[in-house]
Amino acid sequence: MLPKFDYFAPQTLTEVLELLEEHGREAKLLAGGTDLIVGLRARERLPESVIDIKGVKELQQLSYDEKRGLNVGAAVTMNKLLHHDEVSKNYPILKEAVSTIGDHEIRNRATLAGNICNASPAADSAPALLVLDATVSIASRKGKRTVAIREFFAGVKKTILDCNEIVTSIDIPPPAEGSRGSYLKARRAVGEDLCVVGVGGLLTPNGKTGKTVRLAYSSVAPTPVRAFKAEKVFENNRPIDELLDEAMPIVMKTVSPISDVRGGKEYRANLVEVLTRRLVHRLWEAA
Repeated sequence: MLPKFDYFAPQTLTEVLELLEEHGREAKLLAGGTDLIVGLRARERLPESVIDIKGVKELQQLSYDEKRGLNVGAAVTMNKLLHHDEVSKNYPILKEAVSTIGDHEIRNRATLAGNICNASPAADSAPALLVLDATVSIASRKGKRTVAIREFFAGVKKTILDCNEIVTSIDIPPPAEGSRGSYLKARRAVGEDLCVVGVGGLLTPNGKTGKTVRLAYSSVAPTPVRAFKAEKVFENNRPIDELLDEAMPIVMKTVSPISDVRGGKEYRANLVEVLTRRLVHRLWEAA
C-alpha cells in the first residue's frame, strides 16, 4: 500500500513547471518510478504530491546530430536508449554502463535522467557520462540553465537542482574520432545487483602525446567522481605500466571508499586499482 498523495499527470513541460512552482517543496517527480515507488512503499518518501512526467512529449525526445551529439530527454527509457543505433555506434561506453542497470523489465521503466537525479554514489551511468563530458539541461518557470555533469552531484542522494527545477535532457557531445570507451562493474553476483565499484574510461588518440585517458568512478565516494589529476599522467608518451604506476596513487587520493553491506573499504580500494589497470590496458591495447 502506498501512502496518500495528490497525483498529477501533466501533458506539457509548461504544466510540469507550473506544478513544480506550486508544489515543488512537497512534490516528487516520477519518470520511471523505479526508485520513487520503492521509497514510497517503504515510507522513506512521503511527498504530498507526485508529478508524473511520462506523458510529456517534450521529454520523450531522443536524437543524434553529428555536430551536437546525443540528446536524451528526461522521460526516455533506458531500453529505448540501448536500442538506438547511434548510441551503439558512437557511445559504446554509455550502452555498456546502462546495460548493467537492473534487468530488462527495470530498464523498460527506468530513465537515464532518473538515474542521475536519484544521485546514488553507485549510479552506473555516471562514470560514462563523466568521461563523455555530458551536460544537463535544467528548467523552471524562471528560465533554463545548463550544467556540466561533474557539477550536478552535490552529495549522497543530493543534486544541485532547486525544488522548482526539472532536468529536461542530458546532452552528450560526439566523442573525438578514434575514441574508445568501456565500463567495468564489480558486483556481488552475476545479474541484477548494485555496483560495488564502477570504473569508466575513455581513451582518445592525441597527435602530441599519442593518447589521452579519462577515468571516472562510482560507489567509491559520496558522489560519482572523475579523476582529473590522474588523467594528466597519461599525457606523457611512456610505457602504459609506468603511467599506471604513477597514476594510481593519484586515483586513490581522488576516491574515498567506505564499508557497507556490499563490501569493505579496503576491498573497494583494491577493486579500484585492479579494475583501473584492467580497463586502461584494454583500451590501450585496442587503440
